[in-house]
Amino acid sequence: MGDIRYPLSFNQYTAKTKWTLRQAIEGCARHGVTGIAPWRDKLAECGVKTAAKLIRDAGLKVSGLCRGGMFPAADAAGRKAAIEDNLRALEEAVGIDARCLVLVCGGLPVGSKDIAGARQMVKDGIAAILPHARAAGMPLAIEPLHPMYAADRNCINTMAQANDICDELGEGVGIAVDVYHLWWDPDLKAEIERAAKTDPRRIQAYHICDWHYDTKDRLLDRGMMGDGVIDLPLIRKWVEDAGYEGYAEVEILSSRWWDADPDDVMRLCIERHRTVC
Repeated sequence: MGDIRYPLSFNQYTAKTKWTLRQAIEGCARHGVTGIAPWRDKLAECGVKTAAKLIRDAGLKVSGLCRGGMFPAADAAGRKAAIEDNLRALEEAVGIDARCLVLVCGGLPVGSKDIAGARQMVKDGIAAILPHARAAGMPLAIEPLHPMYAADRNCINTMAQANDICDELGEGVGIAVDVYHLWWDPDLKAEIERAAKTDPRRIQAYHICDWHYDTKDRLLDRGMMGDGVIDLPLIRKWVEDAGYEGYAEVEILSSRWWDADPDDVMRLCIERHRTVC
């Protein structure tokens, strides 16, 4: 590719099992990667204040904190608990100066068949935390997930659905474009253009990996960039044309890569970012 417009950010779950947050920060500094994306469980192990200092001292930027969301619940008490957890997530995102709080919005409550109702709970949940997010200056980035996750993880499955929520709720709500979840969508280009036309800041995050031709596991078999079927340069161009200014965040949830040496994984991520993305 040669011309790399977006600097690389390393999503910590790309090395989930072998690196703590401290080790991931040290790894980024060691390899010259300038961005990092922690997950909340790893952040909790480290502590927000400690993590913020480590990130700052290493000269890193936080491309996003994963994750808020998981709004739908079977009763009012569950929905209230989700709101409270998201308010804590907002505080954590602010504490580490994240670019955004990524929302994996949640699927259907156990036993439910009402996907429309679940989607309404998602909108209501985002609306409930949005005033706090605006006051904190912390954008919320809805991450649409592949339809295979609609039941248990996220009932927001297309960029069109995410754009609709952004249109309805207004300032402070954006989108995380993850190629693993959106590459298949025939309307992806048009919806990226729609996002940019409505608000040049709507695309808050851009996540990269690949989709294996013969994916073995719906959760833990993401591909290294260049090892699958996603046209990464094409989607990158669409995001670039939309005016996105941020990181290309490599997020590979993969039992194969978790078994590998994290330094080797990071070296390969850097190489593939330069050559195939």
